[in-house]
Amino acid sequence: MTVRQLYKLLDEYIPSSLSAEWDNDGLMCCSDGEREVKKLLITLDVTSDVVDEAIRGEYDLIISHHPFIFKGLRAIDDRNFIAAKAMELIKNNISVFSFHTRLDAIDGGVNDTLARLLGLKNIRPLGDKEGVIGRIGSLTIAVEPEIFAETVRDALASPAVLLSSSGRSVREVAVVGGEGADEIKSAIALGADTLVSGRLGYHNMVDAGEMGINLIEAGHFYTEFPVCATLRSIVASLDSTVCADIFNSNSIKLI
Repeated sequence: MTVRQLYKLLDEYIPSSLSAEWDNDGLMCCSDGEREVKKLLITLDVTSDVVDEAIRGEYDLIISHHPFIFKGLRAIDDRNFIAAKAMELIKNNISVFSFHTRLDAIDGGVNDTLARLLGLKNIRPLGDKEGVIGRIGSLTIAVEPEIFAETVRDALASPAVLLSSSGRSVREVAVVGGEGADEIKSAIALGADTLVSGRLGYHNMVDAGEMGINLIEAGHFYTEFPVCATLRSIVASLDSTVCADIFNSNSIKLI
């Protein structure tokens, strides 16, 4: 299957109609759309380490969650780190696809993956509009916030999580991979007693008790990285002959 053929299938599976208006994703870099895809690398971010690994491993394609090019490049200049990476990829005939907010929103995407990892049942969208990114679901048995925070930490292999407890037991849980502060009101309106996200913001964490909701920050990377395995499964369903590997792009360390 060629680069363009695979992109067409993925674009149908993860449609751009679900992308936020401000987003920029899709086919990010392509010097030869007719190149056959035999090996691809799946990652959260297209960092320099990812580019180096793709070149070293002779990969044909990188698929990322976060957009390789988010803001428009004004010049192709090697003094710009994004442009420099793009030139290295083009020189080595490696393409890049990025699926961002549309991957958050699709059934089975970032947030369904996160909800399942945390053991939630009866998973449903955090709202009724097309493109809703968050999910809400239920635990089989209510637990204390501290216990659930440990579950989140262990399930996501996060080195630590932040908990701001309202004192309520955890039963109805909303999840938003990445940045979730904008969905706090929706979570409360839909009856969630707890919201898990990558980042929720200091002032929201301070106000959690007064808002009546438990807030758990588990790290942007850790709440979204599990979708890389989901992407690998999607690719396998479209072309079982492609070798798809996952690269951990996290460079942020807890000291």
